[in-house]
Amino acid sequence: MPDIRPGAFILVTLVLLYVSRRSIARPRSHGFFRFFAWEAIVGLFCLHAPVWFLDWFSAHQIISWVLLAASLLPLVLGVQALARRQPPDGKPRREPELMGFERTGRVISQGVFKYIRHPLYCSLLLLTWGIYFKAPAVVAGLLSSAATVLLLLAARADEHECITVFGEDYRSYMRRTKMFIPYVL
Repeated sequence: MPDIRPGAFILVTLVLLYVSRRSIARPRSHGFFRFFAWEAIVGLFCLHAPVWFLDWFSAHQIISWVLLAASLLPLVLGVQALARRQPPDGKPRREPELMGFERTGRVISQGVFKYIRHPLYCSLLLLTWGIYFKAPAVVAGLLSSAATVLLLLAARADEHECITVFGEDYRSYMRRTKMFIPYVL
């Protein structure tokens, strides 16, 4: 059976390029860094696809499954909070590179956003390291580390954009919350 991973990587890259096309044109935007983080995660997944279900009860696989399961919590809670947000108090953001859920008119601070500013990036970090632990190795570690740095850069760029749009409201929100882990980081 032929290895479909290179083709799958190219196909997913094309989809991500389309979704991120406006962000890629703005190298300082959070979407620019997010695109490359997604690429590292997709590369990591393609690298580890053959070992995904091997040796289920080894220590590294158990760690992997725990991290992968944990990645769902901030994702679900973040999407829920965004879906339940009240109509914007202000004028929604209209930057062309923003995705629909990012076009908020005020700082979202309910639900999981009451505790962390970036639940969706938190989810991607847990996903990244969950995939890494499928088969820990040097190349996988490099891809996981790259994704981690890129997600941190995306979060920092997003915060800079939010400060530009929301000013002191966002700065105050930053003082009350952590980036990724409630009460810790």
